[in-house]
This record gives sequence, C-alpha cells and structure tokens, in this order.
Amino acid sequence: MQIKRLSCFFRCFLVFVMFALAPVALLADEAPADSAAPSNVEAVANATANAVANATQAASPNSKFYAIAAAVAIGSMSAAYAVGKIGAAVMGAAAEKPEIMSKALPFVALGEGIALFGFLVAIFLLGA
Repeated sequence: MQIKRLSCFFRCFLVFVMFALAPVALLADEAPADSAAPSNVEAVANATANAVANATQAASPNSKFYAIAAAVAIGSMSAAYAVGKIGAAVMGAAAEKPEIMSKALPFVALGEGIALFGFLVAIFLLGA
C-alpha cells in the first residue's frame, strides 16, 4: 500500500514538473546571459524582466505549434485514460446491476470533455 501511494505521488509530481517546465522548454530557445551582477533589488527585478522579454522575443517561430501539439496530445491522452478507467468501472457495475447503465454512462462523456478542453486551448493558441 505504501509503495502504491509513493508511486501515485511520484507520478503526480512528474506531471506537475512537466506542466511547470513545459512553457520554458517550448517558448524559450536561449536567454542571453548578462555579465553584470546587479546589487540592489530593483536592478535584479529589471534584469529579470529584461531576461523574460528577451526569452520571449528569442522564441522560435514554430514554438506556438509545439505548444498546440502539446495541448492536444496531453488532452487526448488524459481523456483516453479517464474514459478507459471510467468505462471499465461502468461496464463492471452494469454487469451486476443493468439498471444503472443509463445513470453511469454520462460520466464517460465527462472524460471526453478533457479532450475537448485540450482542443479548445489549441484553437485559442492558434488564434493568438
């Protein structure tokens, strides 16, 4: 039981790290390094703002399409996982009590909503 919890935590941590680092990996090719080390907080804030601006300006022209592909792929894989788990549970429950099939089937459609959200994000990114 402890290993199963640790495995679940590790997978959730990896997904969180993937979503946290994906924009950096997809949108920034290489940020220019500043040789001067500012000493006060305001100079550090300005240097950080300049580095972010330079990173977004230096992004490759195809980075938007990488982000669109990631949105569709992650949404589709998440929907497939959800529909697989929910569908198996619905069919198992329907085998024991056939009258709950109509009540449980809409939950499968909720899993498909995840893919729809990924597709909508891709459409919005394409228009941006």
